[in-house]
Amino acid sequence: MIDAKKIEEVVQSFTNALPPGITAIQADVEKNVRAAMSATFAKLDLVTREEFDIQTQVLHRTREKLEALAQRVAELESTAKN
Repeated sequence: MIDAKKIEEVVQSFTNALPPGITAIQADVEKNVRAAMSATFAKLDLVTREEFDIQTQVLHRTREKLEALAQRVAELESTAKN
């Protein structure tokens, strides 16, 4: 699903933006932000980059086959007319 490293980077950038006086509750804020982000991402229908790349390759091969079949049909239709 979503890379935990990316979530951690967002959480760190968020907590680093907090004012210095809030460092006492920083761990609690980090925990809550991490939980909220994880819950939000879990609700979304996301795929990994690897899954996306695989499906892109499948689509590319399917498109090539479709174009070849369309060309073959056109050839057969032209020979049938003659």
